[in-house]
Amino acid sequence: MSLRVLVAKVGLDGHDRGIKIVARILRDAGMEVVYTGLFQTADTVALAAIQEDVNVVGLSMLSGAHMTLAPLVVAALRERGSDIPVVVGGIVPPRDVVLLTAAGVAGVMGPGASDHEIIATITNAALVS
Repeated sequence: MSLRVLVAKVGLDGHDRGIKIVARILRDAGMEVVYTGLFQTADTVALAAIQEDVNVVGLSMLSGAHMTLAPLVVAALRERGSDIPVVVGGIVPPRDVVLLTAAGVAGVMGPGASDHEIIATITNAALVS
């Protein structure tokens, strides 16, 4: 079974080079990847994840809004009855990782995460759900 992953940029963060690289890493690892594009809302990500029947949602966060936006995506999924896990990659201070986990985020990757770490985080999130 191939994992299906939706990757998204939520909010006003227009930096998309990293998410495109991550999408390629996941694709090369045999996963099906859906990229929603820039400037998404929590609701559009949740709806797309459910419609696309994905196993994991991956959010790229470089704007510093991770503490607001990631929990909103988790909440939007749960409000729709979905338990799809959400992982976050980007610039996340270590002190925020515990808070994101408490808010329902299944995994957090910082800058410079290796291909192996990215694939493992996505795979582990899918297996736990």
